[in-house]
Order: sequence, then structure tokens, then C-alpha cells
Amino acid sequence: MMSLYGELGVDVKKRGVEKFKHLLSEAVYEDAFCPVFRAPWSRDAGFVAHADGAGSKPVQSYLHWAETGDVGWFSGLAQDVVAMNLDDLVCVAAEPVCLLDYVALNPYKLPKEEVLDALSRGFGECLSTLRELGVDVVLAGGETAELPDQMMTLDVSGSVFGVVELRKVVTGRDVRPGDVIVGLRSGGRARYERQENSGIMCNGITLARLSLMKPEYEEKYPEISASEVRYRGRYGIDDYVDELGMTVGEAILSPTRVYAPIVLRMLREFGPWIKGLVHNTGGGQTKCLRIGRGIHYVKDSLPEPDPIFRLIQREAKVEWREMYEVFNMGIGFEVIVDGEYADEVIGVSEKFGVEAMVVGRCEKSPEKRNMVTVRSMNGVFRYL
Repeated sequence: MMSLYGELGVDVKKRGVEKFKHLLSEAVYEDAFCPVFRAPWSRDAGFVAHADGAGSKPVQSYLHWAETGDVGWFSGLAQDVVAMNLDDLVCVAAEPVCLLDYVALNPYKLPKEEVLDALSRGFGECLSTLRELGVDVVLAGGETAELPDQMMTLDVSGSVFGVVELRKVVTGRDVRPGDVIVGLRSGGRARYERQENSGIMCNGITLARLSLMKPEYEEKYPEISASEVRYRGRYGIDDYVDELGMTVGEAILSPTRVYAPIVLRMLREFGPWIKGLVHNTGGGQTKCLRIGRGIHYVKDSLPEPDPIFRLIQREAKVEWREMYEVFNMGIGFEVIVDGEYADEVIGVSEKFGVEAMVVGRCEKSPEKRNMVTVRSMNGVFRYL
């Protein structure tokens, strides 16, 4: 049975990417969260390169700009790109060095220079904040492509390069039964953030947009959707919802939290006891399936999902099982750690103003392969 997300044209399992795996044969750790390669300048050093983007958030930003004329709605996409790249990179304990951006847009639909100015300011502010937090990554260039016959609106993505000592790489191979899972919240407001975050990050945005935004928008701006899928919501971008504490549009466009400063601090202080690191992006609460061997990840202490997830589930009428597989559901990052050091790891996160808690534990998998069980107030779900 196809999921609702699948019906909207998005494959949460990303089938097909395995076709590239044979090209990673030179990686020292190809089964880590990100492939790690030996650096040519030292046998003891490794390097990591990663590419990711803001998903379909740029379409929502386009809608806000089209309705308000305010190009400032594009600036938050820069933090999305930074977070989606850096937070995957640090999952193998790599230190980010430089970032490259890629912006593709339709110049007939968008004021190119104004959009680039907004994005430039967004990247500048985000990287400046990271420097203040001890993460010195530089923007080393990028590419802007004007593609009027390929892009309906725009896409914003990037790539990052980082380095790591091979002996310090966190591969997930050391995850063992008895380890605990510490979850870092995606919603709320960290000490280094300017405003409250809905917690949605960058995954599931297509489902969120189409289930929440009213169909009048695609009638007015046909470039914001494909003919195969339709907007079916009842909200406008500026409709304030008490449950959210913000407008629906602001909730969808909340910039993805950057966890890199927190995680790198954890690694410096408690690295030997950290077994695995997971950025809960594509795959949501099942993302941990990609690390470890023969592990049953039991998540039975997850917090109540942030209001944005409850709103999407209610409006889209999507099964809770699918919600936990598509969205982070309030836990954007996981640290798998020796249980004796769980409180110390939680303390590091809380110093940054990000709530953290033990959300589960690791057991031996009865399936002889990784599996996840989510025991929540919304049901019990098992994933392989």
C-alpha cells in the first residue's frame, strides 16, 4: 500500500540511491552516516564531503514572497542548507571546513538579484552565529544557475567539506545492546536562535504544504505545484493558529535547527563514549536504521510531537505510522551513548538551550538486522 507521501511523488526510502554505492568502494568507512575517505596528505586523516538542500521549502518561500512582496522570506533557506549539510557531516565526528552553495531559479518568475541578496544575508548571519559558537566554517564559493525551462520557481542547496582523524570517526559500528538514545528537540528556541522554532526542519515539507495550504494559491500561482498533485488545505500563509503559537506559514518555514555546535562540543568532551550520531532528516524516526549492525532501536520515551506535526496529521489524515517515518516528530538529532554518560550528554545540549532527554535504548535485534520500534502515545510501530 502506497503512503500518502508516496502518492505526492516523494519516496521516503530514497530507492535508487543504492545504484551509486559501488562508486564509494575507496571509502575507509562507506557504511558510516556519511562515507569517510582517507586524506591524501596523511594516512591518519580522513575527509568527508556532503551535499544536501532545503527540500521543497523554497516553494513555500516563493509563495510568501508572491503574496507579500517581501524577499526576506528567502533568507531562512540559507540556514536550512547549512543545517542539512553540517549536521549530517558531524554524524561521523567530522569538523566542517567550508561550504559551497547552489541556487537554481527561474528568472522570469523571480527577481534574481533581490533573491540572491536575501540568501547572501541569510548565509552571512548563520555562519557568523556558528563562528560565535566555535564552528568556523567558511563559504568558499558556489553557483547560481538561471534555468527558466527547468525550474518552475527555485531550488537552494549546497555542499560541505570536512576533516576528521580516522581514529575518532563515529561509524555506528560500536553501537551495542545496552546503549541509550539521547534525543535533542527540534522545536522551541535555542539560546543561539532568534525566534521560536516549529521543529519541522526540512523533511516532509511537500506533505505539509499540500495538506495545509489552501488550493486558491495554486490557482493563483500554478508554478508552485505539479499537475499530478494538488493543494488540499484550508489555511492561508498568515493564518495564526493558537496551537502553533505562530502562523501556519511561519511554522512551515521555521529554519532547520543547526545542531553542529552542540554535537561537536559533546564529541570533544565525551567522544569515547558516543557510539552513534543520527540526524533525523529523510526517514524521520527511522533514520537510525542506517547505522549499527543487528540493533533493535526501541524508542519508548519520545516526547509528545510538536504542534506542527499534530496539525499536519489531523489535516492530512495521514496514519501516525507514516508520520514517524516522514517527520522528525520533535527529535531532530540522536546521540547513541554509553548509558553512564547520558546525563552528561544531555547537560551539554541544555547549556545551548536545547532540551534533550533519553528517548530509548538499544537491544539485540531478533531479526538479525537493524529495526526500530516506536512506542508512542499515538501507537506502536515497527520498522525494518
